[in-house]
Amino acid sequence: MTALYQIQEIRQLEQWALEAGITEYQLMVAAGEAAFNALMTRWPEAKHIAVCAGRGNNGGDGFVIARLAHEYGLQVSLYLIEEQRSSALTPSTARAAEACKALGLVIQPWTSPFTLLQTDVIVDALLGIGISGTLKKTYCAAIDAINTAGCPVLAVDIPSGIHADTGAICGYAIKADLTVTFIGLKRGLYTATGPMHAGNILCCSLGIPFTLYNRLTPTAELLDGSHIHTLLPKRPKDSHKGSYGHVLVIGGDYGMGGAVRMAAEAAARVGSGLVTVATRPEHVPIVSGARPELMCHQVARDSDLEPLLKRASVIVIGPGLGKTEWAKSLLNTVLDSSLPKVLDADALNLLSLGPVSRADWVLTPHLGEAARLLNCSTQAIQDNRFNAIHDLQQKYHGVIVLKGSGTLIKNENPMVFICPAGNPGMASGGMGDILSGVIGGLLAQGLNLLAAAKVGVFVHSMAADRAAQEGGERGLLATDLLPYLRNLVNPC
Repeated sequence: MTALYQIQEIRQLEQWALEAGITEYQLMVAAGEAAFNALMTRWPEAKHIAVCAGRGNNGGDGFVIARLAHEYGLQVSLYLIEEQRSSALTPSTARAAEACKALGLVIQPWTSPFTLLQTDVIVDALLGIGISGTLKKTYCAAIDAINTAGCPVLAVDIPSGIHADTGAICGYAIKADLTVTFIGLKRGLYTATGPMHAGNILCCSLGIPFTLYNRLTPTAELLDGSHIHTLLPKRPKDSHKGSYGHVLVIGGDYGMGGAVRMAAEAAARVGSGLVTVATRPEHVPIVSGARPELMCHQVARDSDLEPLLKRASVIVIGPGLGKTEWAKSLLNTVLDSSLPKVLDADALNLLSLGPVSRADWVLTPHLGEAARLLNCSTQAIQDNRFNAIHDLQQKYHGVIVLKGSGTLIKNENPMVFICPAGNPGMASGGMGDILSGVIGGLLAQGLNLLAAAKVGVFVHSMAADRAAQEGGERGLLATDLLPYLRNLVNPC
């Protein structure tokens, strides 16, 4: 997996690099060279670029790009965006600006309102990773002009207006096609609004020695599929259905029988040996008829769960559960069980009414459910998803999966795992039901809570990406993921 860094960690690496003899200007030149090379690789036919620079070191990177583009023979329009004319450039930025002037490049002051000349590529070098709060009007106007210019955009280090730690938008933010980030990948590029604004992401270390990175212990990592084959190895020939666990999926109140059926089939598709559904009596024919491999039992009252719990090894509760007295009684019965469990949907909404904490569960809230669990607004969750998942884990314990763009996963340890996969087509009913079943099915096969959550989130998102690649994002259904889940959990 790949480490993700916070602003303070990037600053620390920069400081160690300076102490090792690398100058700030050398880092700036290396950043500009990396960004310019990426620009020409992505847009090799570009003849004219516009560089929009701020007064800080991010702007200095932009001046280096402008100089290199000019030397390469491109037409360059270079703009300096400034809130106050009297404010000075940073020393390294001033040096980069002077190098541009020495070649005859004209640095044009930004005036608002302003319409960018039509260029082949716009370079966003307005603001770096140090921003916080709401942007000033001048920068908002510049960002708006860049976003509405209709030209491809390369963001330098991070799209201006995106908070590097949280991925939250500071009022306005650049929408880039390509982001070239430096020293290390930033957390905010992969969650909240960060992925929507970053486009494709490239990272350059700027020549900072690898030994310096070893002095840090990052607290976030990007998920990938590299360990799936070790966690889900090829099965021995003497396997039997009892070797791979028994998932009990509980839910499906009136009108919501499909939710529990999707969760159950997902558990089966990722390899659970047995799957039982406990639902309203009226839904038994629907579930069994649609997928006869599932064992389906009617549960009219909580006592009907007791024999099913004795045979299960894992519980998934919540899909289509509802919030009736029936639902509450089933959840209370499950909470008396010591089996590992996955809580989703209305199980989480009911939990928010009477919070308890325990170590044997995975909770999978989306934005609204997380807000109810923490008794806060959805905006507070989105403003800092890392703080939100920390607070959720502190309050409820176990493993938390905070769903959304850049899903986060965390247990009691400091490390947060971020999923880079997934697409907007997943904004449709039933996706969460599928995920809860996937995690339950992996738990049944012996994965621990954290491993099941990590693998489950990754293969669920990858399945959605493969389904979208084949048929498009719009109209993507939760059940479209099922065939791809089977492929992804068989990496051998």
